[in-house]
Amino acid sequence: MANVQLKKVIKRYGSVEVVHGIDLEIQDNEFIVLVGPSGCGKSTVLRMVAGLEEISGGEIVIGDRVVNQESPKDRNVAMVFQNYALYPHMSVRENMGFSLKMSKWSKEDINAKVAEVAHILELEPYLDRKPSELSGGQRQRVAMGRAMVREPDVFLFDEPLSNLDAQLRTQMRMELRKMHMRLATTTIYVTHDQIEAMTLADRIVILKDGHIQQVGTPIDVFEDPNNVFVAQFIGNPPMNILEGVCHIQDGKRSVKVGASTFPVIDGKAEALEDGAPVLVGLRPDSIKMGDNIEKLPKEWWCRGEVVVSEILGGQSHLEIVVDGENQLIAEVEGRVIAHPGEIVPIGFEFDRMVLFDPETTNALR
Repeated sequence: MANVQLKKVIKRYGSVEVVHGIDLEIQDNEFIVLVGPSGCGKSTVLRMVAGLEEISGGEIVIGDRVVNQESPKDRNVAMVFQNYALYPHMSVRENMGFSLKMSKWSKEDINAKVAEVAHILELEPYLDRKPSELSGGQRQRVAMGRAMVREPDVFLFDEPLSNLDAQLRTQMRMELRKMHMRLATTTIYVTHDQIEAMTLADRIVILKDGHIQQVGTPIDVFEDPNNVFVAQFIGNPPMNILEGVCHIQDGKRSVKVGASTFPVIDGKAEALEDGAPVLVGLRPDSIKMGDNIEKLPKEWWCRGEVVVSEILGGQSHLEIVVDGENQLIAEVEGRVIAHPGEIVPIGFEFDRMVLFDPETTNALR
């Protein structure tokens, strides 16, 4: 087992720098998820840790070893790819044991290790099948098993669930989490899917254009985003962002958003001056309706017109217009029934409101 450190890691392709001085420390046994849009550098970072891409600057440390010059096979990391990368002519048993065979393990030891991992991943009935005879989820478990038999210091996953349908992705997320709890191996996982990031990670690393935007627990980055990009990338539906102006009267601060007035809770963005422009961030689930509104102070209530209602079973997404101009998305419990055109009471959890600088888009704290 090992911790992993990236120290001012840079990647250039020719004269173009795509990863810009990444600093990151991953603890032993931690499950870290690198998340961001396509082209943000997350897979490049993972491949540099694996040794599949040379770094252009900085250091990568695994355990107590600087591994910049080590080949992939000497780093004792195991990578699981998006496309499974299974040998089609080999059985599941042979695929899982192939790396051990290359390492000159005895046949008896290989069979014992493969059997142990197959039991963990519930692959025992499929050991003699070829990959073409397996479902997508089964093939992905074989790819995971092939990595597990090596007992690596670090697991590396590069978008392993992106080829699976929604139901299988949900199932495999649970499998991955159980695997990590059982093995307690340092894991670096790359995805563009913020739901995978939120459900799997001990900590999330959010990247954009080769820069780290924020590192934190799922609840930290959800409730306290560093900037507007993080606020709208993490969360589905994304955070509502509204333009406003700070207003101070009798020592009390509020934000005027069109005809609406949103109170600013003491301790938030205390450097804001009267008349300063500000961006207001409200999570859809911080907008309450029905019985839940009763839990909020009356001064946090208002009325809004329902424009669109999407019922998703356990919850509903509503597009609501407040004061005729402020358009918001609310995420409410599914049993709250509201119809387009209906005027409804709504409440805001203003203690969860996040304020951003409109010039830098950074959070005001």
